[in-house]
Amino acid sequence: MEYFLGIDIGSSSIKVALVEVVTGKSAALVQEPEDEMSMLALENGWAEQDPEEWWALVCKAIKRVKKEANISRTQIKGIGISYQMHGLVLVDEKGSLLRKSIIWCDSRAVEIGETAYEELGTEKCDRELLNSPANFTASKLKWVRENEPDLYDRVYKFMLPGDYIAYRFTGRINTTISGLSEGVFWNFKNNEPASFLLEHLGISEDLIPEVTDTFGFQGEVNDRGEKESQIAIGTPILYRAGDQPNNALSLNVFNPGEIAATGGTSGVVYAITDNLSVKESSRVNNFAHVNYEVGKETRIGKLLCINGAGIQYRWLLNNLSVNSYQEMNHLASEIEVGSDGVCLIPFGNGAERMLNNLDIGTRLVNVNLNNHHKGHLCRAALEGIAFSFVYGIEILKSDGIQVDVIRAGNDNLFRSEIFATTIATLISHEIEIYNTTGAIGAARAAGLHKGNFEEFGRSIMNNDYVLTYKPLKDKAPYEKAYARWKRELESILKKK
Repeated sequence: MEYFLGIDIGSSSIKVALVEVVTGKSAALVQEPEDEMSMLALENGWAEQDPEEWWALVCKAIKRVKKEANISRTQIKGIGISYQMHGLVLVDEKGSLLRKSIIWCDSRAVEIGETAYEELGTEKCDRELLNSPANFTASKLKWVRENEPDLYDRVYKFMLPGDYIAYRFTGRINTTISGLSEGVFWNFKNNEPASFLLEHLGISEDLIPEVTDTFGFQGEVNDRGEKESQIAIGTPILYRAGDQPNNALSLNVFNPGEIAATGGTSGVVYAITDNLSVKESSRVNNFAHVNYEVGKETRIGKLLCINGAGIQYRWLLNNLSVNSYQEMNHLASEIEVGSDGVCLIPFGNGAERMLNNLDIGTRLVNVNLNNHHKGHLCRAALEGIAFSFVYGIEILKSDGIQVDVIRAGNDNLFRSEIFATTIATLISHEIEIYNTTGAIGAARAAGLHKGNFEEFGRSIMNNDYVLTYKPLKDKAPYEKAYARWKRELESILKKK
């Protein structure tokens, strides 16, 4: 039996999966560490991780997954890599790390990005970058140039987290167009690196790695890579993408009208489009999707993030007299749609980009102390988070997104029928649920260098499909509850 290996570099853990080459069926999945990776925060708003720790955990997880599946190194025929987006990894001419990685949730470069956006002109940035430089990788690199000049002078290449892991396997330093776009290094108008931004930031184009295809040969495991990872020398790296584009790929989301959603601690709606509209660039990020091709298919992933999602429901679990999410879901199911007027505004996890970076906190309103109990709070929480997803989808629609279907993983909030049915009913589209992970998707994507996307989609349907939430015919109570929630939200926003 032959297998593809998938690696998912998260900020909390590393996941490694094996799938069968012929069928795409998952054969094994492991996580390292079993608890959570460390993160260094030398100052408020900073977040760094050691890429050497990523690599050590990747190697450890590979050894575990091979043992679990009882396979040899020669049975692995290709590697796919998914990784946390927007991180900055710096190496010198010898390929040695110069510092810890400044990762996605580090906010030290916000002011640099905002200043560049204003000085270069918002219209030019929107038209050519499809984004503000904001707090993305390019701005973080400028921060290093300004604050660590001696170190910056030794930089040979910058990399994204997935680029570094591929480099440790192969000894080759390269990246992808999708990767450059997530760091805001890509000019979509001219289909080339964003030289005008780099010049403005004082960054040499020489620091950009060689650009390789998202699907296809990106390098092969060398002597050192084999020794450290126990993957056979010559095994090719065949795919690489950031975690949100990869999550969409894992759910068979490639074309306009298809949306990938996640409902974890924070929520994400990632919609595919073939136009370059940036009407909502202050609230939505735009990246080259995995199947974006210069001069061929324009496939843009519009990413809308909702910080206050599952964290709200977890807070209730920790602070109500309940024992599990299952108990909370049962309590909520006994309450009618609309929670008898109780509204929960769930934005209590920091500033919300889709609310123009306002931090409005969590609000619980219309509670009657005589009639309402924890069941109402549980229902109001699920509805409030679902309403925030609908609100985000409305923003995406105003930016030219069409909605045909939403696909989501079988975890976290999307295990709740109330949550998923509320969204499906309000947007009048089905939500398909799949039992997959980013590591499994990355492993399967290693086979996409042959370009058979239809077969890839069938593999996901055959192996991962769980169920479909359909819109309910009686939409009126949901619309009434959403209208009440939206009035409460807009009342708060007007006061800010």
